[in-house]
Amino acid sequence: MSLLGLFDRALLGRAAQPALEFEGAAGHVERFTFGDLERRSNQLAATLRARGVQRGDRLAFYLANQPAIVDLWLACVKLGVIAVPINVLYRGREIAHIVSDAEPVAVVTTAEQASMLPEHTVWWDVQVLAGEMTQAPPVRGSEPCGADTPAALVYTSGTTGASKGAILTHGNFAANGLALVQAWEIGEADRYLAVLPLFHVHGLGNGLHVWLMSGCHMKLVERFEHERAHSWFRDYRPTVFFGVPTIYVRLLELPEVAAREIGRGMRLFVSGSAPLPAPVLTAFAERFGHVILERYGMTETLMNVSNPYHGERRAGTVGLPLPLTAVRIVDESLQDVPAGTSGELLVRGANVCAGYWKRPDAEGAAFVNGWFRTGDVGVRAPDGYITLEGRRSDLIISGGFNIYPREIEEVLTELPGVREAAVVGVKDAKRGEVPVAYVVCDDTCDLEGVAAQVRAQLASFKVPRGFVQVDALPRTALGKVQRHLLPPWTP
Repeated sequence: MSLLGLFDRALLGRAAQPALEFEGAAGHVERFTFGDLERRSNQLAATLRARGVQRGDRLAFYLANQPAIVDLWLACVKLGVIAVPINVLYRGREIAHIVSDAEPVAVVTTAEQASMLPEHTVWWDVQVLAGEMTQAPPVRGSEPCGADTPAALVYTSGTTGASKGAILTHGNFAANGLALVQAWEIGEADRYLAVLPLFHVHGLGNGLHVWLMSGCHMKLVERFEHERAHSWFRDYRPTVFFGVPTIYVRLLELPEVAAREIGRGMRLFVSGSAPLPAPVLTAFAERFGHVILERYGMTETLMNVSNPYHGERRAGTVGLPLPLTAVRIVDESLQDVPAGTSGELLVRGANVCAGYWKRPDAEGAAFVNGWFRTGDVGVRAPDGYITLEGRRSDLIISGGFNIYPREIEEVLTELPGVREAAVVGVKDAKRGEVPVAYVVCDDTCDLEGVAAQVRAQLASFKVPRGFVQVDALPRTALGKVQRHLLPPWTP
């Protein structure tokens, strides 16, 4: 079955029911029923088809949260088109790689954001598409899709810094969504407050799909804003909320009276995309009256492991494997290790991506005898709970976003005056980790100028919070940088 068959419970079966409320940055609110979404996506599918978009084509979007992304996603599902989400914080260098690699027929964006796209990129104005939609027939004309049909290319950086497109299929998204709806008991009566970006699998693969598969109601906002959070919870009265640790840290800043008020109406808080510090979980439970449910997933696998909805949500752990997902913990020879012993997590299930777009080399390294190598290191307790201990790579997770030092280092070493560079993650109370750059410079190097050039080339969350000049990078006899020997950095 394709995703569309699972969405039809809401799109067709609950057509008259309120489905979506969108609040933009200016406070303007739009409301839609499931029938509205069915009609709009049918009209957009017809519009795209009239523009020459065909089954198997890639269509990228570079948009902040808005109903147009829902329309695009549903239209792509109906047409068998492969959606390519692009992080709205990305800039020319990062976007250029995705556009060159995925070769989309176009990038759907706004006139303002189009200036960020590489020169000669074909882009379609989202507002122009919206105008054309109104003249298109609202009749559904869908392509037959199955579990193996690609639905999206979601790009995730590798340890080498080269961004790879994970091929996520209808079956991947279906298995993930069904598992979460079942495990977290998402139902029609729920109200989901969606603050996470829809270009990320946390907001798209989890949030959007549990909403459509359950037929619950969703309030979508452009982005999380701490100053408006209390009013969102108070006025909308959600029952379900997905966030990253940084968001929960900010929610802890709300007054105790507001926290208790929010907690009384909530059923489930979920955290992911980065480790949730145990003190945050404890403090949140005390103030809001809810134990945050922490889970573990990846772009390539969607969700793998979750603390239980019923039962102990154990601080510091990511819980137990989700239904239909198998997890092994292995040593360097890929042999299973006993409980209590650290090792790399391997995952197998219908949630695991079909491979990497045009990267057979990366597939060969990531897949071993049907198992996906996550690169994450963890340990399993005797009762099955899994705790993540670190990463085989030097991945930095800052505010829920993945940052790979190699990518930043490559930018740094291309700049005049920079001879060598090493980037490490430093603990941060709000974002979990932040990148810090250590650079070896010649006499012409200006650290302030270096920082300015990095800001111009990379997304804001990738820009190092500190730039430290050192005489040399500590290395092993074989030339590998010993990051742990770099001098400590303080803000």
